[in-house]
Amino acid sequence: MKLLEERILKDGQVYPGSILKVDSFLNHQIDVKLLNAIGEEIKRLYADCGVNKILTIESSGIGIACITAQFFDCPVLFAKKTKTKNIANAVYKTSVKSFTHGTVYDVIVSKDFLNKNDKVLIIDDFLAEGNALIGLIDLCRQAGAEVVGCAIAIEKGFQPGSSRIRELGVRVDSLAVIDSMEDGEIKFR
Repeated sequence: MKLLEERILKDGQVYPGSILKVDSFLNHQIDVKLLNAIGEEIKRLYADCGVNKILTIESSGIGIACITAQFFDCPVLFAKKTKTKNIANAVYKTSVKSFTHGTVYDVIVSKDFLNKNDKVLIIDDFLAEGNALIGLIDLCRQAGAEVVGCAIAIEKGFQPGSSRIRELGVRVDSLAVIDSMEDGEIKFR
């Protein structure tokens, strides 16, 4: 998606350790017009898949998921990283290792909101190692839900995430795929 690539080049910042900081427009401060264009593109890619639920993980994917859900006219469900008192005991649970934070945490989804009748589109802001997506796919499989695919805003194509997801038999569509971020220069596929 040319618009997203242009914005990454304009406002993205490359940090040591293959970190791309896009918090000025994607996942801290949010450019809603850009997210709207992202949502439209994701709808175009998955229009014929019967999506009736969008799943993401707290917290950076929530904005993209919510904007995109308007185009599918479906609810957004996000996996929580902590169990709160207002969530029933009946949950699906999996563990996820965060590339960015370097920690492992459990994520949960209430069994009330994910079931075998769901055709789920998983959405996230970044794809690097693929751990978050693998966790979300696991939650869907525990529920018997069908994962129609994973839509990602930015993929680090030099990391194994998309290969790991495809090995699970799940479709992956990334709107901007970065092949390298060497010496602060971003190169797209």
